Amino acid sequence: MSESARFLAAYDEQLRTDAETPGAVSVKRHGPLHLAAFRDGRGFVTYRDLGDAGTEAFRRLVRGAVDCFRADPGITRVEWKTRSHDHAPGLHEVLLGHGFVPDQPESIMIGGAQALSVPVPLPDGVVVRQVVDEPEVRAMCAMQDEVFGDPVSDGMADALLHRLSLRDGMQLWVAEADGGIVSAGRLEPVEGTAFAGIWGGATRPEWRGRGIYRALTARRAQSALGLGKTLIHSDSTEFSRPILERSGLVKVSTTTPYRWRREGS
Repeated sequence: MSESARFLAAYDEQLRTDAETPGAVSVKRHGPLHLAAFRDGRGFVTYRDLGDAGTEAFRRLVRGAVDCFRADPGITRVEWKTRSHDHAPGLHEVLLGHGFVPDQPESIMIGGAQALSVPVPLPDGVVVRQVVDEPEVRAMCAMQDEVFGDPVSDGMADALLHRLSLRDGMQLWVAEADGGIVSAGRLEPVEGTAFAGIWGGATRPEWRGRGIYRALTARRAQSALGLGKTLIHSDSTEFSRPILERSGLVKVSTTTPYRWRREGS
């Protein structure tokens, strides 16, 4: 078995369903689906295996998931997470028919934490550190909203502050320059597995190409090793994929989020 195949098998076995919903307010089952609700008004659909389901079964599953989230007035948007290596012919069309819109595919990247844990020089005046205090967490989330082109809101900050209060191992890391946050990302150790995830990586455009994201990633990998995690995973955009590949991570598949929004939200 190739390294990529081994990584993908570990991903399917260890990182799907329960491992994807830390911090959820609730998780309901609908057949093979896990339907998670989060404090920031977000719903999330995931699963490990759809078996031999066909179009009619997909219609029942998707309709049931949408009905479940519609019944919760606190849910304003839903992400249905698909993977390209799953056997699910017809699911794309059924999701479109129920109001889901696909985002751009992202690369599922996996590799050894040790490969990422290397010294990376930082530009003069840039400091990488972990943050836990509320003002810093809110400033970090506002920067990420701006970089991702989203309206600045309190939703993600509130959810992350709640996660920090649970002390479930999540860590928030930032790079600062001139008193402001220029890059940020999370580290998510996955309990009961060899994995930690690196998520939310965002760097202000004027600071890109200077090694800051690589340094932020290396620092998170070092922390993961300190927690006993030997593998790193991430869903990467085309901005971060080449950086992670240069550090030794391997693209094992792709994931495409399909998004549904409640009318009027």
